[in-house]
Amino acid sequence: MLPNLSLWVRILLAALVAFGIAYLLTPPVKSFAERLGAIDVPKDGRRVHDHPVPRMGGLAIFLGFVISLLLFVTMSRQVTGILLGALIIAVMGAVDDIVSLNPWVKLAAQIAAALVAISCGLVFQVISNPLSSTEMIDIGWLAIPITIVWIVGCTNAVNLIDGLDGLAVGVSTISALTMLLVALFVSEPMVSVILAALTGACIGFMPYNLNPAKIFMGDVGSQFLGFVLSTVSILGLFKFHAIITFLVPLLALAVPLADTVFAFFRRLLHGQSPFHADRKHFHHRLIDLGMDQKQAVAVLYGVSALLGLLAVLLAGDSVLVRILCLVAGFGISITVWRFVFPRKKDVPAHSGGKTEEGKDGAEACDPT
Repeated sequence: MLPNLSLWVRILLAALVAFGIAYLLTPPVKSFAERLGAIDVPKDGRRVHDHPVPRMGGLAIFLGFVISLLLFVTMSRQVTGILLGALIIAVMGAVDDIVSLNPWVKLAAQIAAALVAISCGLVFQVISNPLSSTEMIDIGWLAIPITIVWIVGCTNAVNLIDGLDGLAVGVSTISALTMLLVALFVSEPMVSVILAALTGACIGFMPYNLNPAKIFMGDVGSQFLGFVLSTVSILGLFKFHAIITFLVPLLALAVPLADTVFAFFRRLLHGQSPFHADRKHFHHRLIDLGMDQKQAVAVLYGVSALLGLLAVLLAGDSVLVRILCLVAGFGISITVWRFVFPRKKDVPAHSGGKTEEGKDGAEACDPT
């Protein structure tokens, strides 16, 4: 079911306002971070950037999103829960960007934010039966624990992939767009506007964060994005009585969630704390395969986009939608392949035998 014209206008305005605010506020946020000393200095092998870069850029994303919501979304109890929880995450993330909080302190703040959202009605009550396309299972007392695990897991998942310039904000944009399209298909207008605001804020910040990054989003950005994506998915997608609506958020967030699950069990199997930082995330492995940062980011963008298209394909109920998804998927695949594996160019006579492929593309990136 397509939204009416007034909803399209609200979606467009919410995205544009969030974009404009995030874009305009990022430079002053950068100056603010420099004054506070919120600077990421490369000091271990996990960092690929070779010079200090300000962080806290996610503050611009947060402000763009919140202001857009206040202008274009009716403040229901659940939306209030998202905003209050996001405020807790943003404050904690900003402090962490300045003084590097203990992981257990950050986990406590994430659980507190999740409990605020739950108290406002954002909680799983039922889950899809994987053996039935329509049957739902009442999870009873497990509702709150499962909701906390989902919110905290997604919050950390986006944070963990924030390791290359533009990676986390780009994957979050793709995830938000995926859920926005599905929300339109299942007639969730309020959720659509919220996701439009989140998408616009991410895109507004992106020019400053793409390689070579002028500013990192920091924990205030990555954890905020994960929290909002997780809570909005509970608000608008998980509640429908169909297995595909359960799969949509999982597919939309598949890249960060898979990286987090692998990291969690990898560390446990090596006798390490789940909070132990390492250099074995998806983006690190792509770099180790010989890709530069832009190529590694392109691959993960491509995977995220293809999984997002699969989610849209499952939710779409028209032949046109399916054809468009297949065409878009083919185009994305070809584009990423050509970018990562460019065709050999003719070597100019004056080049001395060197080609563009010989240049080193690795530049600044976000730490994980």
